[in-house]
Amino acid sequence: MYSEMSAKLVNISQLRSSSDPTFSILKCYDSNKTPPIMRRLLLFSASVLISFLSLTTTSQAQQTQSDEQKAWMEYMTPGAIHQMLAKCDGEWSFDLTMWMKPDAPPTTSTGTTVNRMILGGRYQESVHKGTFMGMPFEGHGLLAYDNAKKIFQSSWVDNMGTGIMNTEGTWDEATKSATLTGKSLDPMTGKDMGVKEIFKMIDDDHQVMEMYMVNDGKEFKTMEIKYTRKN
Repeated sequence: MYSEMSAKLVNISQLRSSSDPTFSILKCYDSNKTPPIMRRLLLFSASVLISFLSLTTTSQAQQTQSDEQKAWMEYMTPGAIHQMLAKCDGEWSFDLTMWMKPDAPPTTSTGTTVNRMILGGRYQESVHKGTFMGMPFEGHGLLAYDNAKKIFQSSWVDNMGTGIMNTEGTWDEATKSATLTGKSLDPMTGKDMGVKEIFKMIDDDHQVMEMYMVNDGKEFKTMEIKYTRKN
């Protein structure tokens, strides 16, 4: 038994640097010259050191795994912003005002919006229905708040196009508003234009959304939607 342990320890010591303090005890070991009692003490001490190193490595690995699990749980768990969005669940009526050009007279229309949180309260799904230039209009929005990035992310599709508009931005607690920016294709020019959206929480029953188009560094207001919760 001791001869087998001796062989293993010698092999290990050959793999380690001679300056490694944790294995310096092996420098003193010579099975032909060391008395039996000292041989046992040396082997026991070396075994304790090996066990300690193994436990330390295991503990560090467990701590790393624990930190990773904590970070993932924080990322996937709905927080205060998600709870705020959940308060918007339900049916809303809206009044829409739109400007096609900065100097053009506005057009107005009305419609309804239904909000609901999905996937365990992690995302807000919205369905908007109304009229646009005398034609039926339907749009679907998906709003997320990324816990890791600390930003809102939004996707929008409707029956007036075939693309997806993506925007992202931050929440301002002082003004109770979120400002999101992105790009939207202008089908008349075939080029992307900058988009800015501002969502304002007036109170639990009223919200306002403003949209601005940004072209050549200049922005103009293209849309304003006033939402009122239905009883």
